[in-house]
Amino acid sequence: MKRVNFFLAAIMSMVLFACKKDEHKVFFEGGTAPVLTANANALPLSFVNADQHLVRLNWTNPNYRFNTGVSSQDVNYIIEIDIAGANFKSPNKLSIAISNDLSVNFTVGQFNDYLLNELVLPHSVTQEIEMRVVSSMGSLRSGALASNVLKYSVTPYPIPPKVAPPASGKLFITGSATPGDWMGGGDPELPAQQFTKISETLFEIASINLNGDASFLFVPVYGDWNVKYGYTGGGNENNVNGDDFMPGGNDMKAPPASGAYKVTVDFQRGKFTVTKL
Repeated sequence: MKRVNFFLAAIMSMVLFACKKDEHKVFFEGGTAPVLTANANALPLSFVNADQHLVRLNWTNPNYRFNTGVSSQDVNYIIEIDIAGANFKSPNKLSIAISNDLSVNFTVGQFNDYLLNELVLPHSVTQEIEMRVVSSMGSLRSGALASNVLKYSVTPYPIPPKVAPPASGKLFITGSATPGDWMGGGDPELPAQQFTKISETLFEIASINLNGDASFLFVPVYGDWNVKYGYTGGGNENNVNGDDFMPGGNDMKAPPASGAYKVTVDFQRGKFTVTKL
């Protein structure tokens, strides 16, 4: 009988311990979506005011809570800017990361640059944009909460291109990734590897067969190595689908799969893209 009573007492102790243990579990209870405000009702953009303050965005703390109280983890914020009606899902949506702060300031020039080079909006054309802030908690960025949306009409002004367009007015691609391989000094022009000039700052090859994982560069004069355009970082360390470029840059790596690609070089933004067809 004593042995049975001892067994029952042990079970009861385990149950009580489990109950006490459950009482100490920490549960995430959520937070309140941040409220976004701005100190400007309009966003006038002009080159002469490029260095001046444009707008200050402010938002409230979401006050993430656990059953033990308000969270002590860092709160991360992302300012999202996109064209109106895209529901913040367009491929060129701008996302600006902010850690802990509850505000951010933009100058005229900075905001104009975002519109032209990130959202890729045409200059001198009025466009509707939307802005919001999305909060999240900790390094895992959990508990995402989106704020209200602010809407503005903007008209970006033209700025000098990030990279000066070629004086020759022409652009070619060369390298082991191309059908013609690397050009030699003095080689005649290779029409099949010449870009079509879309505008003063935009060049495009609608279709070219590229060898996977091989290298390439852009040159304004085929057969002349005095001027070349390549990646701004280390050789063949670029994003193979597109990246930044500059005069005198390093070799650029093609995508891993061989095949037909569209190649675009945008001197206004200082970026190139390689798109599988």
